[in-house]
Amino acid sequence: MDDAAILKKRGYVLGINLGEGSYAKVKSAYSDRLKFNVAVKIINKKKAPRDFLERFLPREIEILAKVNHRAIVKTYEIFETSDGKVYIVMELGVQGDLLEFIKSRGAISEDVARKMFHQLSSAIKYCHDLDVVHRDLKCENLLLDKDFNIKLSDFGFSRRLTRDENGKPILSKTFCGSAAYAAPEVLQGIPYEPKIYDIWSLGVILFIMVCGSMPYDDSNIGKMLKIQKEHRVHFPKSKSLTVECKDLIYRMLQPDVARRLHIEEVFNHMWMQAPKPRVPLATSPVKEGECSRNLREFKSDKTLPACFDGGLALQRQTSLRIVTPYQALEWHLVGTSFLPPLSVLGAPLLRFAPSV
Repeated sequence: MDDAAILKKRGYVLGINLGEGSYAKVKSAYSDRLKFNVAVKIINKKKAPRDFLERFLPREIEILAKVNHRAIVKTYEIFETSDGKVYIVMELGVQGDLLEFIKSRGAISEDVARKMFHQLSSAIKYCHDLDVVHRDLKCENLLLDKDFNIKLSDFGFSRRLTRDENGKPILSKTFCGSAAYAAPEVLQGIPYEPKIYDIWSLGVILFIMVCGSMPYDDSNIGKMLKIQKEHRVHFPKSKSLTVECKDLIYRMLQPDVARRLHIEEVFNHMWMQAPKPRVPLATSPVKEGECSRNLREFKSDKTLPACFDGGLALQRQTSLRIVTPYQALEWHLVGTSFLPPLSVLGAPLLRFAPSV
């Protein structure tokens, strides 16, 4: 039975193809039960790599069972067929992702950026309070709903934070994510505190939002790392950013992990406390094309090799190619929900209560 027939039996009318990789694809669909369009991720377990099935999949399932937040992409239903295909029905980012939004419309005003960044930070604080770390925060993983609200997606690199007998976080030795958003300690292969890694990525995202450009050029990892370690952050003069906005970005892009902000400090920063805009995001003024060439041409196709373990000084690498848990999969609607071999297969696994 093909995908359309399988989904039809469960009340979905299959739509267009949104993306496809070596062992997974994403399609749009209309839900008769929900009465709106959804995204359906279809994974062929027979083609998926062993490391993905045994390592990343269990972590992701555990996290999906926990997270429930208005700024995180919802998972409505997960089921598996007898031929080894997993179907994940999730919230559709109808306005695309944040990177494409900025590429097409340009840098976002501080007032609008504050609202969107507050939504993202709220989702990260929610996760961090649960000791869940994302480890692949980037604009491509931030989907936009019909009202241009942020929806955090893709928990493929996420995991629960582990602690020692004294309650101190155990440093991670799995170096993963996208090079352009990766913290210097991760690029160097130094064991790192995952929550602090997430903060660096938040700094990169906010810079892109308000500047319409990348803070660092990842075409030369060694050069980029040198600039990062010297704590050099160049803000375009044409943007006329407030001192408070620059200060928050600068503190999040702090190479010294002992001095980098925690998520609570991000929330309490003076820039975050400014009055929120009353205008809807969809009608907020943005000017066409006001993004730099480096952002228009940017693709996060340089990532840390296969989410590798162990020390690897990436500054010695001249060419990096990210191989994510999804490997060649290059689509953005990746709401991060998969299914382990459980006896409940064939029935809905996850149904979320109202978001908090």
